[in-house]
Amino acid sequence: MQPKQVTLHDIAEKLGISIISVSKALRGHPDISQKTAELVKKTASELGYTPNFMARSLASRKSNTIGVVIPQIAHHFFSSIMDHIYNYVRSNNYSIFLTVSQESEEMQKIQIQTLLSMRVDGIIISITQDTTDFEIFDTARKRQIPFVFMDRIPDMNECNTVTVDDRGGAYKAIEHAIKLGYRKIAHFAGYTNINIGRDRVLGFTQAMKDHGVEIHNDWIIESDFGEKSGYDSFMKLYREKNLPDLILAVTYPVAIGVYMAAKEVGMRIPEDIDIICFGNSHVQEFLSPPLSCINQPTEELARRSVDLLVENITKIDGFDYKHIVIDTDLILRGTCIKCNRS
Repeated sequence: MQPKQVTLHDIAEKLGISIISVSKALRGHPDISQKTAELVKKTASELGYTPNFMARSLASRKSNTIGVVIPQIAHHFFSSIMDHIYNYVRSNNYSIFLTVSQESEEMQKIQIQTLLSMRVDGIIISITQDTTDFEIFDTARKRQIPFVFMDRIPDMNECNTVTVDDRGGAYKAIEHAIKLGYRKIAHFAGYTNINIGRDRVLGFTQAMKDHGVEIHNDWIIESDFGEKSGYDSFMKLYREKNLPDLILAVTYPVAIGVYMAAKEVGMRIPEDIDIICFGNSHVQEFLSPPLSCINQPTEELARRSVDLLVENITKIDGFDYKHIVIDTDLILRGTCIKCNRS
């Protein structure tokens, strides 16, 4: 049995007033007295009425909703960003529809299509690690739906992007390690087909070159951004008896995988092998030892992404494409703070 959808007509019929009066009362229109408005809202609540966003957006051509697509929600980086996005979206008087692609390009496409069919006013998206088809983004652009690509961005022209300085952040971390005295340095990298993996590798290699440190190609291991990747990369080098002195992990989960593998084989961090990673989480303070990192300011990423999207939504003469890059900083805890090698 299909649930009954309470309409404005039902409220109007119960109160013996016009549908227009009910609509105005629910929207707080000054034509309606406070007494009538309160009665309409009370009756709407009793009947179980909820606004029809689809109908509203069809009538006004504006839904006051923003769609968000992220690849993961369990990842601290994205959950932290979402907390801040919710706050900034609400402060701009918008509602939010959150979807999670689970690193599936096909799911990402379906979710974007769903958000477009719901007539959201704009979309913030961090693309999957294997996104290669940009057709759905072109479709949105043709429909004049503004997009902001956040953190992970496609290789396409005419788009709004908000990222951190991935290349500069990796450079800072490696320069810091080299100044401590480290020379045998590996990078457990992400996929280089996507900007964050590619730029972090570039920062790593540039810092090594600038400081005259030899780059071992077999110590740059490309994989995904999860814990298993860090674990597998460490175990590969361990079995080959080819471990470096220090690892730059492309993400915090990759670093967790390294911690797991090192513990399994009886190696101590940072005494036997040292590590620093991209991405900050409060959990890192409770690891043994606490994990040093390149901090990505999630609140600023969220704020700048929401501000840029709202700016494009409210702009009446077309999109104003911008590329915003936010600086990173090092947070030093219990790793990568001194060189333990002779």
